[in-house]
Amino acid sequence: MNPAIETTQLKDIVAHAKEYGFVFQSSEIYDGLQAVYDYGPNGVELKNNLKRLWWEAMTQLHGNVVGIDAAIFMHPLTWKASGHIDGFNDPMVDNLDSKKRYRADVLLEEKAAEYENAGDPARGAALTAEMGRLLTENDLAGVRQLIIDEKILCPVSKTGNWTEVRQFNLMFSTQGSAVDSDAPPVYLRPETAQGIFVNFLNVQKSARMKIPFGIAQIGKAFRNEIVARQFIFRMREFEQMEMQFFVRPGTEMEWYQTWKASRRRFHEALGLPAAKLRFHDHDKLAHYANAAVDIEYEFPFGFKEIEGIHSRTDFDLGQHQALSRKKQQYFDNDIDEATGKPYGNYVPYVVETSVGADRLFLATLCQAYQEETITEGEGEAQQTKTRTLLRLHPAVAPVKAAIFPLVRKDGLPEKAEQIFNELRFDFRVVMEERDAIGKRYTRQDLIGTPFCIAVDHQTLEDDTVTVRHRDSREQTRMPISALRGYIGEAVSFRRVFELL
Repeated sequence: MNPAIETTQLKDIVAHAKEYGFVFQSSEIYDGLQAVYDYGPNGVELKNNLKRLWWEAMTQLHGNVVGIDAAIFMHPLTWKASGHIDGFNDPMVDNLDSKKRYRADVLLEEKAAEYENAGDPARGAALTAEMGRLLTENDLAGVRQLIIDEKILCPVSKTGNWTEVRQFNLMFSTQGSAVDSDAPPVYLRPETAQGIFVNFLNVQKSARMKIPFGIAQIGKAFRNEIVARQFIFRMREFEQMEMQFFVRPGTEMEWYQTWKASRRRFHEALGLPAAKLRFHDHDKLAHYANAAVDIEYEFPFGFKEIEGIHSRTDFDLGQHQALSRKKQQYFDNDIDEATGKPYGNYVPYVVETSVGADRLFLATLCQAYQEETITEGEGEAQQTKTRTLLRLHPAVAPVKAAIFPLVRKDGLPEKAEQIFNELRFDFRVVMEERDAIGKRYTRQDLIGTPFCIAVDHQTLEDDTVTVRHRDSREQTRMPISALRGYIGEAVSFRRVFELL
């Protein structure tokens, strides 16, 4: 029987995430801090598994990608060179009746999405293109007029009484010195990429890397978002997983296409279906890019970006070279077939892949959260009910297996504890004794545990257990000695890597 999968709304996922220890509102006892969240016991395990999977896919599977962990605080001139001090802005607009503030581009993007959902994608594309043109020209008055022409209303006041559109810098700043009040401000980094760029030569020389090569990093970034909503999709404190791939000028578009395809395969291998993923080429390119595309996932609130792939040219290294007055060049002794001579010194071009760890977490959670209709019992006792579960890929599930003694006597708890102790060095496992075994199965389904191991009286006789599978609910009898290999095969990252 094929289970009937029901569509769920974001509010159901938010409620589930809190109840089962995935995500909590930060400082909730003080009514919370807007757009800041904490990861609970199951959430931190899932997020760490996703980060580790990404890290190993980058640095372990590719012999020419290495990692770093750069500091959050950087010299202020870093952000002058990168363009963030002068140009890291979002267009904001206020509604005079509701006093609410919005990102002007988001209002227009949502209107374009309405057209697309209503069966008029051409009109949506035209609106997006016009918005891109106006923002590229920094025509903020034109952006406001476009909002008015499209009859976009404030969701709260239901009016179109808009202020002028203004640019809003997204960087957080803090005092750079505890003793010098005149010291320049130090910024909380708005992206992790610059820590890679300023360490380009340090990494290249110390790791003896030869172009093309990449530098990967996972780290926190901070943005003072105008509109922070949709749960953990847009936050003021978030985590990025980025890889900057340094290439010879003139080869960047070939590598751009290579990484574009590679990164989509990663998301599909993780369990995000191809039908719910799409590429979205940027209508407005960032100041550093000559090509850019987003990988979007269809969340309950529509298609939104989870990863960006950008061809950043030599902008970043070139800017740092100019402002620091320290050469950021690589000597390439490979032979140029056109001239018969080495390529020599040049500032490398960069292809970037940047994943939001929190957005990937949310996409994984949204895809895994399912409600299905199942049938239990036989004959007159047969009944149907709705089962809620998380169909997480076993490789990233917070708990790999739960061990259940059938009853709390007759030596079964002691036997279950013995199995727990044998497995806990290899996997995150839990042992539960309370409640009926059916309720214990349900609890593990709700957090995505792929296997439940039942210890019964037969176990004491022949050292076999019953393994119950989360997705199919099928049960398999096997020797205790086979558990480590059986579970290990299913939860290995290799199951994901084989699909890349």
